[in-house]
Amino acid sequence: MVEPPAPAASDDTEFEAPWSAQPERREAEVPTALHAQRLDKAVVAMAGEFSRTHLQGLIEQGHVSVDGVPARSASRKVRAGERVVVDLVPTEESRAFRPEALPIAIVFEDAHLLVVDKAAGMVVHPAAGNWSGTLLNALLSHHAAAAALPRAGIVHRLDKDTSGLMVVGKTLAAVTALSRAIAAREVHREYLAIAHGEMRARQTFTIEAPIGRDPQSRVKMAVVPSGRAARTDVTVVATGAACSALRCKLHTGRTHQIRVHLAAQGHPLVADAVYGGRSALGMTRQALHATRLGFAHPISGDPLAFDAAPPPDLASAWRNVEGATG
Repeated sequence: MVEPPAPAASDDTEFEAPWSAQPERREAEVPTALHAQRLDKAVVAMAGEFSRTHLQGLIEQGHVSVDGVPARSASRKVRAGERVVVDLVPTEESRAFRPEALPIAIVFEDAHLLVVDKAAGMVVHPAAGNWSGTLLNALLSHHAAAAALPRAGIVHRLDKDTSGLMVVGKTLAAVTALSRAIAAREVHREYLAIAHGEMRARQTFTIEAPIGRDPQSRVKMAVVPSGRAARTDVTVVATGAACSALRCKLHTGRTHQIRVHLAAQGHPLVADAVYGGRSALGMTRQALHATRLGFAHPISGDPLAFDAAPPPDLASAWRNVEGATG
């Protein structure tokens, strides 16, 4: 086995945040036992704590050299005595959890929590395809203690293209209490939505249907018998322009709940292409905004309630529905 040298000690390692770590370099000579073996096998012997797939990627990206020459083929055969140098560039996922000074609209903040009005287009948590520019990155920059909290204090999410209110914990005690309140359905959440089709104005109805992964598409949710219980109350505020302006109240918080429930009723959200919605009324993203949020303060127990007006795109579309002749 190739024996890499121990990493050099650093006096300030104890204080380094995980996102500040620089790529570690490892060097070793190919031993006789690995003569004529694939390069990726030799690299795995040098850095066995990483997956072979990740190490193969480092080779293809030019982060591995043999006798001073970059080697971009994982299948290249190595010879005994050759010197292999590997720059262990962190995975995209590990680099994702770093602070970024991004603008976030803070509606309320104290020592225990903050309420933000998330902009449409901002991803809440890093994931494949969105490893930076997320709300989590912004929170890590906003207050240092977020680095010590699960998911930087995020206790619930909004879809990337859904705008509106979210509560975030700033201490472990607050995160725990808020998570329990959400699980106990003690957090009040209301949304503004615009759906295709003109429903009966001023009616209020409840959609109660289980939601689970769509058996036909892993990127979608659907109403399925084996899904988790989900309930949405819907009030039709106005109709017009072949659409309905709705106020929706969540009793549960399933993934894509409002989008799935309304689509299952034959009324997908405007511009929600995933669930059958078409662009209309100037909307180019799903017409959904988290407008009201209410909960008990996780430490003091005092009731808190917040409202956020919809952003310009949804506000304009809403006015078009209200002003149209139903």
